Amino acid sequence: MEAVKTTIDIPDKELADAIRFTRARTKREAVVIALTDFNRRKRMAELVRHAGTCSDLATFEQLQQQRRKG
Repeated sequence: MEAVKTTIDIPDKELADAIRFTRARTKREAVVIALTDFNRRKRMAELVRHAGTCSDLATFEQLQQQRRKG
């Protein structure tokens, strides 16, 4: 993973909360964890928007049947 060095002003309270919630040991670690979590949540929201729009996927019941067959 390529890193980009940047300088930004983050409000002290927001950074302190991010460090506390993520239990990060450094400011950088807190920011990376927060960005990773934010991006994961946005990706999941995109997937949810597309839920049920693909007719080619197996249903839950079909998957259960395939697992029982081995």
